[in-house]
Amino acid sequence: MIDWKEKHLTIIEEGLQVLYLYTPMCGTCQVAKKMLTVVDELLPSLQIHSINLNYYPEEAKDLGIESVPCLLLCEDGEVKEKVYAFQSVGNLYELLKQYIR
Repeated sequence: MIDWKEKHLTIIEEGLQVLYLYTPMCGTCQVAKKMLTVVDELLPSLQIHSINLNYYPEEAKDLGIESVPCLLLCEDGEVKEKVYAFQSVGNLYELLKQYIR
């Protein structure tokens, strides 16, 4: 997973963008991060960006983020899915695999 270091949370206009949104004090976020780390190893061609949402409150509001953890799947500048329930590694793997071309 790649830690987000940019000053602004932006959705890229072309291609696939996977954003894992979390807050450090969230226990569920820590479990979700461990699951995504496994998926990240299984799908090396996929770049998952890890973003501490505490630093981007306005962007979170603009994107309509309801809670953390949240996985945003964006394609060509458009949010395709917001995943709040990280059910299992297998579920995340199958979900993300369908976005890889």
